[in-house]
Amino acid sequence: MKTHSIRNTALVLATGLLIHVAVAQTPAAIPTGPAAEAQRGYAGVKANILKSADKMPAESFSYKPEPDIRTFARVLNHISEAQLHTCGAANGTTTLATVPPETADKAAIVTALNASFAECDKAFALLTDANLADMFSVGDRKRSRIGLMWGTVSHDNEQYATLALYLRLKGIAPPTSEK
Repeated sequence: MKTHSIRNTALVLATGLLIHVAVAQTPAAIPTGPAAEAQRGYAGVKANILKSADKMPAESFSYKPEPDIRTFARVLNHISEAQLHTCGAANGTTTLATVPPETADKAAIVTALNASFAECDKAFALLTDANLADMFSVGDRKRSRIGLMWGTVSHDNEQYATLALYLRLKGIAPPTSEK
């Protein structure tokens, strides 16, 4: 008996009779567990925030819907500051990158945002199901590793909602609404 694989099917030649036999596909293994869930959440919101920063024109970084509301640039800076604080704590980073003023140009603000994501990339890469309960000092509080990581994802999602609203108010489709 000869077997020949062709894509996702097999042809079996048995006693001169050609028979088509379906071959079961094995889906790519998707990591599971609490750490993997947090890592996927982070990856998704990171992509949305970076795309939002990219989509907003440089001249609109100073945009704010009302005089007493933060500018688009200030929201991005807030994300950077928060990520450097929480992910820096998880990484044991003592010297954090600086965030430019909200009046800085788009390139400087996006550079700081990328630096904060680089800090979080390290923290999320270190996250495992085995170390979720590790404790860290953050200011005058103790926080678990998973608390820090899910707190980052949650906060970033809240801030992305603000960025998405600002984009819509400027007539720009936010990343999660793109076709």
